[in-house]
Amino acid sequence: MVINKKNSNIRYISYTNFRTPSIPCNAMKPFRKPKLCHLHQLIRFTFNSPLYPLNLHLHNHQTKSLSTDSQDPKTTTSPPNPIDAGSSNRKPISLWPGMHHSPATHALWEARSIIFEKPVNGNSDPSSFDPKSPSLSRTSILYNFSSDLILREQYRNPWNHIRMGKLVEDFDALAGTIALKHCCNEDGSTRPLLLVTAAVDKMVLKKSIQIDADFTIVGAVTWVGRSSMEIQLEMIQSPQAENPNISNSPGIVANFTFVARDSNTGKAVPINQITPETEKERLLWKEAEQGNKLRKKKKEENKHGGNGDNARLAALLAEGRIFSDMPALADRNSILMKDTYLQNSFICQPQQRNIHGRIFGGFLMRRAFELAFSTAYAFAGAAPHFLEVDHVDFFKPVDVGNFLRLKSCVLYTELDNPARPLLNVEVIAHVTKPELRSSEVSNRFYFTFGVDPDAIKNGLRIRNVVPSTEEEAQKVLERMDAENS
Repeated sequence: MVINKKNSNIRYISYTNFRTPSIPCNAMKPFRKPKLCHLHQLIRFTFNSPLYPLNLHLHNHQTKSLSTDSQDPKTTTSPPNPIDAGSSNRKPISLWPGMHHSPATHALWEARSIIFEKPVNGNSDPSSFDPKSPSLSRTSILYNFSSDLILREQYRNPWNHIRMGKLVEDFDALAGTIALKHCCNEDGSTRPLLLVTAAVDKMVLKKSIQIDADFTIVGAVTWVGRSSMEIQLEMIQSPQAENPNISNSPGIVANFTFVARDSNTGKAVPINQITPETEKERLLWKEAEQGNKLRKKKKEENKHGGNGDNARLAALLAEGRIFSDMPALADRNSILMKDTYLQNSFICQPQQRNIHGRIFGGFLMRRAFELAFSTAYAFAGAAPHFLEVDHVDFFKPVDVGNFLRLKSCVLYTELDNPARPLLNVEVIAHVTKPELRSSEVSNRFYFTFGVDPDAIKNGLRIRNVVPSTEEEAQKVLERMDAENS
């Protein structure tokens, strides 16, 4: 990765090494409708590497030269055969990404579209796929928040903190890019694969994130099954001289599961295995392997049922029955789950599609996160702060034009530590088809939020959430068990 910092008017990314690309987010300005006075601003893509052939440059009318040698910043060369990014309107429409995405996802998709423009008819025989090192898929993206105020503004929420919904969207886009790189040939060509997000196993906030400090998201494939792969991403914030409290330990750690399917038949297809090389890579592979076996075991147990939870269900439902049968005597510090519900509905627009033509999973995660945040806010009476994406399931793809309904509720609260209560929020996405009078669940999202300690000190009290039906109680038990496993 080459980053030219000497000329502040030049910001670009360079994939000169397929193994360790890095994408500076200060180059990822969102496309705006050009005004006449801004026609001198051009974005060009230059192909100069057979291994991962992409350089993304943001040109300015003051630019005179570009540095292309990471070892010698003074060395300049003219970009060979520049292609105006406006030529994207000459690409097949299937390669157009949506338009309403973050700067990071836009740049990542531009990088991916280069690969998709030269597919090959690969052999699906797994014996023909050479194992790959995790380092071959490792990719990072840099956010220059300390110097790029325009970029920072796009990720700032009303409380001057990081807008986690947009960051979640970027995590999904980067994980998809890593999955695609793992399945690519050495020359950057790839079989006609459909790589889809199957699940997000965990996304944990390890420490607070400063909105005015630079950070990097880096990730790689850690485990591969026959047609699935796990990808771990870490967000690392750079230490700042003016803020010595920032360390370079990961601020967020996330684990994504992707599945490869044939783009024509939709069936699962085999992919390259991995060969861990370092001690850390072997440890991550072992952890992922154990986690995969545990999930299969729990799935099998759930199929057979009979887990002996009748006593726990009865205990959960006891207070809910008081609300139903004797509401005047119900605990005033409790509230029924059904009274915490929020929902929103929208039509999935073409601008929200990914390069496969379906609705981008990161967009769905962002919308779910924002509804979950609103649900926690309305319930607590104070702005919550994000702690975890506990789990996300992708059951069905969401297509352009689908009528999507998101329904959320506070599933349960954890009040063991009254000074630091936790809110567990569920969001369920339904693909609704009025013409067919049908509604199917496409996604389930689970989030954990905390509450401002100062608000608790000032007398804010968080109520206990109780289920009123056996179905609600069963959902609570399943999430509690998943959290404790």
